[in-house]
Amino acid sequence: MSDTHDFDLIVIGAGSGGVRLARMSAQYGARVAVVESRYLGGTCVNVGCVPKKLFVYGAHVGDDLEDAAGYGWQVPKEHISFDWPTLVANKNTEIERLNGIYGQLLDNAGVTIIEGTASLTDANTVKVGERSWTARHITVATGSWPMLPDIPGKELILSSNEMFYLPQLPREAVVIGGGYIAVEFAGILAGLGVDTTLLYRGDLFMRGFDGDVRRFLVTEMEKKGVRLRFNTNAEAVEASGSGYIVTLTDGSTMSTGLVMAATGRQALTEGLGLEQLGVEFTVSGHIQVDDHFQTAVPSITALGDVIGTPQLTPVALGQGMVLSRRLFGDGQGDMDYSFIPTAVFCQPNIGTVGATEEEARDKGHRVTVFRSEFRPMKYTLSGRDERCLMKLVVDADTDRVLGAHMVGPDAGEIIQGLAVAMKAGATKAHFDSTLGIHPTSAEEFVTMRTPAG
Repeated sequence: MSDTHDFDLIVIGAGSGGVRLARMSAQYGARVAVVESRYLGGTCVNVGCVPKKLFVYGAHVGDDLEDAAGYGWQVPKEHISFDWPTLVANKNTEIERLNGIYGQLLDNAGVTIIEGTASLTDANTVKVGERSWTARHITVATGSWPMLPDIPGKELILSSNEMFYLPQLPREAVVIGGGYIAVEFAGILAGLGVDTTLLYRGDLFMRGFDGDVRRFLVTEMEKKGVRLRFNTNAEAVEASGSGYIVTLTDGSTMSTGLVMAATGRQALTEGLGLEQLGVEFTVSGHIQVDDHFQTAVPSITALGDVIGTPQLTPVALGQGMVLSRRLFGDGQGDMDYSFIPTAVFCQPNIGTVGATEEEARDKGHRVTVFRSEFRPMKYTLSGRDERCLMKLVVDADTDRVLGAHMVGPDAGEIIQGLAVAMKAGATKAHFDSTLGIHPTSAEEFVTMRTPAG
């Protein structure tokens, strides 16, 4: 490899995709540096999926304590208390541990870590502070950042970033948004005893998910105490004493102790100087790349949230693997975006892989749907009014399973296994011929025989 540059590759951003790209490229023998201005591990480790799921676990403990009586455990309510600062402190300790692991992974791979904010002064030069480094290849992996609604009082609204470091929980909270982040945080807050209202401007939240899943979740979230207000949005927020007044689009107002918005994320590219170098952007503000992560500038590539592909950690990891191979391996490899499984850690959880019923029909498939709804066995003794939904979307002509969807406990754990089968081309006949594990909720996926009406 050429020695005319300081490095063969400089990665801007030490999130999941950037770290994987750096490590794998170094293993191919490349001289690699990573520039990071905030924290190792990116959004997922620090202000995303990892701390969020820890909070979800914490929020669910209350349900478990309530359910204990049905199993003979006496847990007097007067002896139960919850301390939010303890949860936050323990979460912080775990995140610091993970930060250290990411640093060790990079160090062990021989990757140079450069702390600071990067900008590109030309197609092969990255400047951090007063110093510059050159590289044959530069990859932008800076991720995304929360967007707040542009309304009066915007400065009073918290994003998901700040939610992970709240000094104390309020008695009431308003969450604005209808995507998975808004739904997850509404569930976390309600599970921890906060009187929570979720506002969404549309008819039904969780756009892009299967219609049955979306409708089923409405009922289950309302059982958990989350107040859902559809076709309603916030027009203004103002401080009032120790709390806030939210003015809604219907002219009414709400008093609350916290306002959070999860109304989208934008690509984090400001200040990099990409436009001046000729890097092109999509209408949504993401970096425009081809199928191999190449921008309009030959020496510059990009991956992860910043290019507008599904904002999932495993997607960024896969992209890092593919790009490292293309840059420093055999030059081959493509990213496969089919049958990407995902989970939403609302309460109850959502797990999904493949096409929704609506997508399958829109693509021209003749569809057969199998659906089952039941109370999980765990709640038969506790009496908890929580139900589970499972659904398979099947191509009636080929028998191939096009989509699998679930709302219920451990949905993500269950769907992960189905994703492997569906990636391999599983048909409904394969599901039917598979013996179930009894008694589990998961066995329902291999015992559904009658098409839904």
